Amino acid sequence: QVQLVESGGGSVQAGGSLRLSCAASGYTYSRYCMGWFRQAPGKEREGVASIYTHQGSTNYADSVKGRFTVSQDTDKNIVYLQMNSLKPEDTAMYYCAADLSGFPCPSVFPLSRFGYWGQGTQVTVSS
Repeated sequence: QVQLVESGGGSVQAGGSLRLSCAASGYTYSRYCMGWFRQAPGKEREGVASIYTHQGSTNYADSVKGRFTVSQDTDKNIVYLQMNSLKPEDTAMYYCAADLSGFPCPSVFPLSRFGYWGQGTQVTVSS
């Protein structure tokens, strides 16, 4: 049973940093796409970043480029999202999601590609 568990959310002031973790278990695939998404109240869920575990290639939404970094620890099966220079508009519930098709991550973030989701972790940035 595939399970994704996020952690690391919290409340910070603008300009601060947080590191989110997504611990994956229940599968043995070595090639998959892990995405980070977020959803603010009243807004649609949007893609933030993704990493293709086989090559380590990454994609970012324009709104977070230069501030967020996605990385992985393949030994521990954990994907991280380092968030720096946080802004109030980054406030949202953050989710990790896995696409186990084996294909590289797309440059955009189609929700339909990601069949497995974590429960989310809240990030709140105050001004």
